[in-house]
Amino acid sequence: MELDNAVKFFQGKTILITGATGFLAKVFVEKILRIQPNVNKLYLLVRASNNKSAKQRLYDEIISKELFKILCNNWGSKFDALISNKVKAVAGDISFENLGLNDSELREEMQKEIQIIVNVAASTDFSERYDDALDINTFGAFNVLNFGKKCDKVKLFLHISTAYVCGEEIGIILEKLKRRNEMNIFEEKRLAEEQLSQLQNQCIPDKAITSSMKEFGLERAKLNGWPNTYVFTKAMGEMLLERFKGDLPLVIIRPTIIASTYKQPFSGWIEGVRTIDSVLVNYGKGKLTCFPGNLNSALDVIPVDMVVNVMVVAIEVHYAQHQYSCETIYHVGTSSKNPLKLSDLRNLSHYYFTKNPWIDTNGQKVEAGKLIVFSTINRFFLYMKIKYVLPLKF
Repeated sequence: MELDNAVKFFQGKTILITGATGFLAKVFVEKILRIQPNVNKLYLLVRASNNKSAKQRLYDEIISKELFKILCNNWGSKFDALISNKVKAVAGDISFENLGLNDSELREEMQKEIQIIVNVAASTDFSERYDDALDINTFGAFNVLNFGKKCDKVKLFLHISTAYVCGEEIGIILEKLKRRNEMNIFEEKRLAEEQLSQLQNQCIPDKAITSSMKEFGLERAKLNGWPNTYVFTKAMGEMLLERFKGDLPLVIIRPTIIASTYKQPFSGWIEGVRTIDSVLVNYGKGKLTCFPGNLNSALDVIPVDMVVNVMVVAIEVHYAQHQYSCETIYHVGTSSKNPLKLSDLRNLSHYYFTKNPWIDTNGQKVEAGKLIVFSTINRFFLYMKIKYVLPLKF
């Protein structure tokens, strides 16, 4: 399905977008406003104490970003009017019932108008506190679903997940709905609440409670077959959506590692240091000199604008088929057709930092040598012992 059809489709549509201040959601908002300024309204759910604060966050953390410069230039003096007429920031939190929308009039207005829900809100910290990760990634998604069921005109629920909800299995992995349905997600919530209550009763410092809840999340994830708290709680969020969606059409999109924009609205836009970016930054600074891994392994990286293109087309396709209530799952990645191998990343990063060296705080250029990659963990540990452990002992 070509994007041309999607452009026409979004005319007059009303969309609720959660996680609006996040990286992916911003690119989605910009895309919709750029390709179809005649969209009826975009409701952006923003964590804030009130709607005035939410509006301030809209301008400070979304609209004022460089991402919107092309849209701003195209509209010139009418840009502010476009945002004012088409975008409405609302104070809320997916961790609460009814998304924490305390303004009953606004809540009723939204439930009468919203036709499409795009749930992007997530905590992407791999070792987040278990209670917080459950509140956002698991039961947050559940709260958005329940809010969507109360919307009179809603025809589609689109949920952003992650390709890594598969856990630690290898090879071709089929959707195992039976295994998913057997898992007691509400028991996980009870266990997290019980663990937190026990820690609080011990009157230990907040920092220690946070550390313990992070450890508890990792323990529960690994016990159930997932490598970290993030993908575990995202997987449980999917399970709840599939189990309780009722007649509401559900589309789940599972991107791999999301990177900067490829082409739209312009190349190279990114915000913050994300996932794979921390490896590159530390390598450029000269702090990362070696890495355990297989040089032939594919690092599945997908540009954020490609993920957004999938979102846009999926909404148009499945909204048009709203009479079907089954869920549809899309994996969005590059490794099957255009893989980026670890060897490619090593060579490209070395070439880049040779041409554009990092400048340290003293104004000196940092010389980044070629990254050493160890094919086995034993070789890595041996290198660390010779390079660091033994000299420290002397």
